[in-house]
Amino acid sequence: MRAKLAQDSDVSLAQRVAGNAFLIRVTSAALAFAAQIMLARWMGQYEYGIYVYVWTWVLVLGNLAPLGIAYSAARFIPQYVVANDGDRLRGFLRILGWLCFALGATAAAIGAFMVVTLNTIVPPHYVTPFLVGLLCVPVFALSSAQDATSRAHNWINVALIPVYIAQPLCIIAGVVIIHEFGVTITAQIALLIAVTAFWLCVAIQLVLLQSRLARTIERGPRRYEMKSWIKTSLPNFLVDGFFFMLTSVDVLLLQMFVGPDQVAVYFAASKILALVAFVYFAVSSASAHRFSQYHHAGEKARLAAFAAATARWTFWPSLIFALALLALGIPFLRLFGQGFTAGYPLMFILAFGLLARASIGPAERLLSMVGEQRYSALIYGCALAVSIGGCLALAPVFGVVGAAVATAAAIVTEAALLFYFVRRRLGINVFVLARRA
Repeated sequence: MRAKLAQDSDVSLAQRVAGNAFLIRVTSAALAFAAQIMLARWMGQYEYGIYVYVWTWVLVLGNLAPLGIAYSAARFIPQYVVANDGDRLRGFLRILGWLCFALGATAAAIGAFMVVTLNTIVPPHYVTPFLVGLLCVPVFALSSAQDATSRAHNWINVALIPVYIAQPLCIIAGVVIIHEFGVTITAQIALLIAVTAFWLCVAIQLVLLQSRLARTIERGPRRYEMKSWIKTSLPNFLVDGFFFMLTSVDVLLLQMFVGPDQVAVYFAASKILALVAFVYFAVSSASAHRFSQYHHAGEKARLAAFAAATARWTFWPSLIFALALLALGIPFLRLFGQGFTAGYPLMFILAFGLLARASIGPAERLLSMVGEQRYSALIYGCALAVSIGGCLALAPVFGVVGAAVATAAAIVTEAALLFYFVRRRLGINVFVLARRA
């Protein structure tokens, strides 16, 4: 009976955390959507295309710079809490933020050097926007560490509100103020506003997180196991690297074959569908540390039941939101300005891939949290290869449609391989329509 009550309590907590995360991300999506519409209408397709291309690179570098260490918080913190290992917990929490910020600063410096020196590869109109955008990479890396630490403690408001609510609000305020002063909003001005907003909001998040940790974690000696942490995190780096490249490579490669205006159209179509992916994000945010907890406690039945539940929580809301967004696709695209409705057919193609991923829930996080992250890296590597190969083959001929087809095919490949390896390695059927015992 106690085990059943504990399971119900854990599931209830995870549902509340997932629901809270989802509401925050929905609100964030609305704010980000409003900000993107303002930028697109006031900048025009060309400047907006430059902005989204550079910002996509910022997101990729900011997520990859921590080398997977940031996301290891979802594994190490629950592990140390369950083992009552305060020394390692304090050591890990002490080094995590500083290390991620330093790695982000290093990545930004290397990126700036390459942008300045490789002038034959980087077009002149991208140089200044890139230099401005790269200023965000160190603090973006820090925010990844703070996000993962907060989620591991179920502090979902601290994890998400500063970056996903306050930051887009600051961008909207900055854009409106600049526009009201009659200043022409170029890509570099928009990036400067975004970078300033990010620094401010992550600083606020840092203060909030450190305050909670000071009240929660008892003072005591610290034990550092850098070799073990880095060794464990590097496979996560491959997983995260392949994943973030998979979500961004279409925009990055499109610039080789189409102009900034077409990149802007493609980005707008994919941005509208972002709400579908937020369901996956919310469930993954609430579930990752539970997977780790059940695995390290040896509770295989609870792990399997919880994994099946997360698939249901992910797929059905994703399906509902995808259908709603497709129904409203043209009116939404018109909000961005003239010419953006050309991206409507892309939404159907991209939605198919997103629903394929949603049908198996956060299966990648399940593999990573139980120590099978090497398979996640392999899976995302294969999916990324499909995406890159498809884009290089189809985008030169079919433009943005070819990129959308390549992206959807890559996500379907990812979902199929994740299902196979979770079934093979863990004996768990995570497909949403699978029969349960």
